[in-house]
Amino acid sequence: MEHVPPPAEELALLDRELAQLDARRAHLLTRRAWLVSALQPQPQAPNAPRWGTPPVGHGWAPGQPWGSGPRTAKPSAPRSAQNVLLTLGGLLLTVAAVAFTLVSWGSMGIGGRSAVLALVTLAALAAPAVLLRRKLAATAEALAALALVLTLLDVYAIHAVAAPDADGLTFTAVASAVPAALWAAYGLALGKLHLPLPAAVFFVQWPLLLGAWAAGAPAIVVGWALLVTAVVDGAIALWGKGLGVRATAGTGLAVMGSAALLVGLGESLTAGGPLGALLPGTLLLTAAVAALTGAWRTPDGYAQVGGAVAGLAAVAAVGGVLRAAVPGTWQVPVYLLCGLALLFVVRVRLPRSAGRGVLLAAGAVVAGALVWALPPVAAVLLGPVQLVAEVWAGAPDGFRGALGASMPWSEMVAAPVVLAVVAGGLGAAFRWWPALVRVAAPLITPGAKGRGAAGAGALGLGWGTLLLAAATLDVPYPVAVALETVLVAGLLAVAVRGADRGAGGAGSAEGAGPSGGIGAAVRVSALVGAVGGAVSAGLLSLASEAATYAVFGALALLFTGAALRTRAVVEQAVLAVAAVVWGTVLTGCAARSLGLAPDEAAPLLLVVPAVTVGLGARLRRHPVALPVELTGALGALVAVGLAVGRAPFLALVLALCGVLAAGAAVRPERRPVAGYLAAVLFVAATWVRLAASEVSVPEAYTLPVTVPALVVGVLRRRKDPGASSWTAYGPGLAATLLPSLAVAWTDPDWLRPLLLGVAALVITLLGAKYRLQALLLLGGAVLALDTLHELAPYVVQVAGALPRWLPPALAGLLLLAVGATYEQRLREARRLKDVLGRMR
Repeated sequence: MEHVPPPAEELALLDRELAQLDARRAHLLTRRAWLVSALQPQPQAPNAPRWGTPPVGHGWAPGQPWGSGPRTAKPSAPRSAQNVLLTLGGLLLTVAAVAFTLVSWGSMGIGGRSAVLALVTLAALAAPAVLLRRKLAATAEALAALALVLTLLDVYAIHAVAAPDADGLTFTAVASAVPAALWAAYGLALGKLHLPLPAAVFFVQWPLLLGAWAAGAPAIVVGWALLVTAVVDGAIALWGKGLGVRATAGTGLAVMGSAALLVGLGESLTAGGPLGALLPGTLLLTAAVAALTGAWRTPDGYAQVGGAVAGLAAVAAVGGVLRAAVPGTWQVPVYLLCGLALLFVVRVRLPRSAGRGVLLAAGAVVAGALVWALPPVAAVLLGPVQLVAEVWAGAPDGFRGALGASMPWSEMVAAPVVLAVVAGGLGAAFRWWPALVRVAAPLITPGAKGRGAAGAGALGLGWGTLLLAAATLDVPYPVAVALETVLVAGLLAVAVRGADRGAGGAGSAEGAGPSGGIGAAVRVSALVGAVGGAVSAGLLSLASEAATYAVFGALALLFTGAALRTRAVVEQAVLAVAAVVWGTVLTGCAARSLGLAPDEAAPLLLVVPAVTVGLGARLRRHPVALPVELTGALGALVAVGLAVGRAPFLALVLALCGVLAAGAAVRPERRPVAGYLAAVLFVAATWVRLAASEVSVPEAYTLPVTVPALVVGVLRRRKDPGASSWTAYGPGLAATLLPSLAVAWTDPDWLRPLLLGVAALVITLLGAKYRLQALLLLGGAVLALDTLHELAPYVVQVAGALPRWLPPALAGLLLLAVGATYEQRLREARRLKDVLGRMR
C-alpha cells in the first residue's frame, strides 16, 4: 500500500514544489533576457570577449562555459555603406559620360559619336534587367540613374548634331514628351525599379507648357496648358503605382495647378470688361470642377484642400466677370457676395471634408474682404492722435478734417457696406444659432463657443460700420463727437447687461438661445470696444475745449455708472480704472483752462489720487479697491513728472503724495507698502526742499530728525525685540546719511567726507556687533561710497599711468579666477545671504 500523507503535510509539500518551480522559472527568464541582450550587435573593441559576464547569482547550462558559443558568420557590410558605394560609382560614371559628351565629342566623326552614345545608352538600359534577375536591385537602380543621364545627353547630342537650327523651346517640348513615353514604358516593363516612373512623371510636366510658350500663345492658352498638365498629375496621383510616382505627381499638381490658377486670376483681374473676363472665368471654373472632382476620391485632408481650392477658384471666376461690370470701388463687395454664396454648400450633398474645404474658402474670402475694409476703421480710431499736438486749436468743419489725410476716403465708399454685410451675417448666425447648427451639422459640428464668437464679431463690426460710415459721409464734427460718445454708451450697456446675466447665472451658457446670456465673448468684445471707443472719442474731442469737457465728463459719468451697475469683478475693475483715467484727464484740462504752467498744474492733478485714496478706504477689501488706488497712484506719478522742472513745486507735490500715502497707510492691508512709501516721499520732499533753498549744511536739518527717530527705534526694539532693524532704525539713519552723502560727493573739502566716513564706520561696526541688518548695510554702503569718492582721483591718476592693455587683461584674469572657483564663490555668497537673513 502507498503512503498517503495527511492533507496538511501534502499541502506543505506542494507549496515547496511550487516555490522551487517559481525560482527555476525566474532564473530561466533572467538568463533568457541576458542572452537576448548579448546577441544584439554591439560595437566592441578588437580584443574584447564576445560575451560579457553572466548575471550574478545565476548559473549556466551544464557543459557550456561562459564566453563560448556557436561561431556565426561575419555579417555583411551594412546597406548604408552599399548605398554610398553605389551612389559614388553612379556619380563617377555620370561625370565621365558628361565629360565625354562635352569634351571628347568633337574628336570623333558623326558615325562614331552616334554609335558610342547609342551603345552606351542601350547597355545602361539593358543592364538593370539582367541585374534584377540576379537580385541586385541597388546596382540596377544606380545603372538606371546613369541611363537617365545618358538619355538626356542623347537628347542634347541630337539637338547639337541632327537639328542645330531647331527652335530651342519647340525641341525641348518634343524632347520632354519622348523621354516621358520611353521612361514610362521602361518603368512599366521593369516594375521593380523605383526611378523610371517618377522620371517619366517629371518629363510629363513640360511638353504642353513649353509647346504653348514656343508657339507664342497668349497667357490664357498657357494657363490651359498648365491646367491640363495639373489634371494629368492629379490622375497619376490618384491611380499611379508607388509612393515615388504619387509624390512626384502630387508635387507637379501643386505647382502646375497653382500656376494655372494664378494665370487665370491675373487675366481675370486685368480684363477690360465682362466679355474679356469670360475666358479666364472658364479656366477658373474648369479648375474648380477638377479640384472638386478630385476631392470626391481623395482622403480627408486632401479632400479638404481640394474643396477649398474649388471654392476659391469659383469665387474668382464668377466674381471676375461681375467685377468687370461694376465701378472700381465696388469690386470687393462683389467678391464678398460670391464668397458668401459658397455658404449654400451646406445644402449640397458633398463629402464631409470637401464641403468643409468649401466653407473654409468662403471664410477666406470673407477674411480677405475684412482685411481690405478694416484699415479705414483703424484710421478713424487712431486718426485723432494728431490732435494731441494741437489741443484746442479749433474744431474742423467735418469728421475727416480731424482724421488727417492718411486714407483715400473717396475710394473707401464700399468699405462700410462690406462691414455691414459681414456684421449682418454674423448677427443672423448669433440670432438663429440652433437652426444654423442643425443645417451645418452634416459638414461641421459648431462648438458651444461659436455663438459667442459670432455675436462678438457682429458687435465689433457693427460698431466699426457706423464709425466708418460717418467718416465716408464726412458728417459734421459735433455729430461725429456725439456719435462716438453714444456708441461708447451703447457698448457699455451691452457689457453691463451681459456681465449681470453672466454673474446671475441665467442663461450663461454659450449655446443658449437668444433670450439667454449674451456670453463671455460678446461681453469682452463690448468692454474692449467701449474702452477703445472712449479713447478715440476723447482724442477726437481735443480739437475743441467745449467738446473736451463734454466728452470726458460724459465718459467719466458713463464708466462710473457702469462700474456701479455691474457685478462682475473684472469688468467692474476695468470700468472703474477707466473712470479714474477720464477724471485725471479732466483735472488736467481744468489746469490748462486756468492757464497754469505744467509745474503749477501738478498739485491740481493730485485731486483724483486723493479721491481714489478715500474711495479705497470706503471699499476696504473689495477687489476693485486696489486697481482704483494704483490708477490714482499713476496720476500722482504724472503730477511728479510735471513738477520736476521746479524744485519748490516738486517738494510740494512730493509732500502731498506723502500725505496721501500716509492716509492709505492708516488701513492695515495697505500699511506694509504705503507706510514705507510715505516715509520715502516725506524724506524726498525734505531733500528737494533743502536743495531748492540752497542749503549747504543739511545735517542741521536732518540730525534733529534722526536723533528722535533713533530714540523711537530703540524704544520700539526694547518693547518688541523681534522688530526689524529697518523699521526701527532705517528711516532715522537714512534721514541724515543719504543727504550728507549726496552733499559730500560735491564737497571739495575733506572735513565732511571724513566725518561722514567715521560715522558710517561706527554704524557699520555697531550693526556687525549687534547683528542689525539695517545698520550694517546702510553704514557699509555709505562708507564704501564715501571711500570711493575720496579715492577716485588717485584711481583715475593711476589708471592713466597704466598701459592700455592692462585693465582688459586684469579683467580677463579676474573672470577666469571667478569662473574657476565659481562653485566656491557661490557657496560663499549663499553663506553671506544666510548670515544677512538671520539678522534683524
